[in-house]
Amino acid sequence: MKKLEFKKAIIGTIMGAFVLVGATLVALGQNTTQEYRDWQRAQAESQMRYQDYLRTRSNRDYREWQDAQRRAQQQYLEYQRASNRYNNGYNNNNYYNSGYNNRRSYRIYRDGSYYMTDSRGAELLRQAVRNGYTQGYRQGQLDRRYGRGFNYYGDDQYRSGTFGYQSYVDRGQYQYYFQQGFQRGYEDGFNSTTRYGYRTGTTLNILGSVLNTILNIAQQ
Repeated sequence: MKKLEFKKAIIGTIMGAFVLVGATLVALGQNTTQEYRDWQRAQAESQMRYQDYLRTRSNRDYREWQDAQRRAQQQYLEYQRASNRYNNGYNNNNYYNSGYNNRRSYRIYRDGSYYMTDSRGAELLRQAVRNGYTQGYRQGQLDRRYGRGFNYYGDDQYRSGTFGYQSYVDRGQYQYYFQQGFQRGYEDGFNSTTRYGYRTGTTLNILGSVLNTILNIAQQ
């Protein structure tokens, strides 16, 4: 009887631990979702401020755009921290297979060479392409609307290539992929087409197939 009671006590303790861990992971997941939404809102605000600056070219609107961009970058860092806490919670409690590692390696092919990054770096480079497409589309629309010629390479954002940049990845790599997305977005926006992307409500997105072609990446 004592052995049976002891086993029941052990099972009860284990089940209680699972419930506690599960509740913790749910809370972490909810926090990650909220941080992601806050980041998206900050990104939208930054894009709106940039469009204001393009219309006026005033010093005031430029400063407001820069401030909004910094807030968006800070919010992205908050989202990444929440995401890492959530993923580490899964790892530490064996919710994934024992071989799982949030810092798994990715191999990226560009211009005849390969280089390595981890999951965070891969996501930042994907975001570079997405950011580039969105900003390029909006600039293409503006240039067409105001009778300017097709000239994405003359745009300040294209030349800078750092909209949404995070120092976790190499600046040159981020710029390259941002500019690749920008070119395609600009072409779609200038020509009022959806050759490289699509629109969901007011949100612009690059096609997944196009993103994967630009960012030739494979998990190791």
